[in-house]
Amino acid sequence: MAVTVFSQLDKSLHSHLATLTELAQRGDDQTALVLARVELPRVVAVVKALLDEHQPDEHGRCATCKRGWFTRRMPAPCRAYLSAQLILTVVGQETSHGKHLRSVG
Repeated sequence: MAVTVFSQLDKSLHSHLATLTELAQRGDDQTALVLARVELPRVVAVVKALLDEHQPDEHGRCATCKRGWFTRRMPAPCRAYLSAQLILTVVGQETSHGKHLRSVG
């Protein structure tokens, strides 16, 4: 199988994310502080940039995900928005052992 630029980029991004996850789960307090101050804003910027690419048009449909004539005609969030919402709220609550940001107040 030929190595493509995309496959190298994909491998690199997944490796970086895996490293961040590993450090967050197993690192000491100093490592957690560095992750929170340095890496977290970068990850948030990436998520915002991706969601900006999936902003709905004037009809409420994602112009990035819209493909061809046979796509949904009803306004609905695209998979990018649905995935972000589910991962940040539902999955985040399951993995944080009740320490979800929304509960801090």
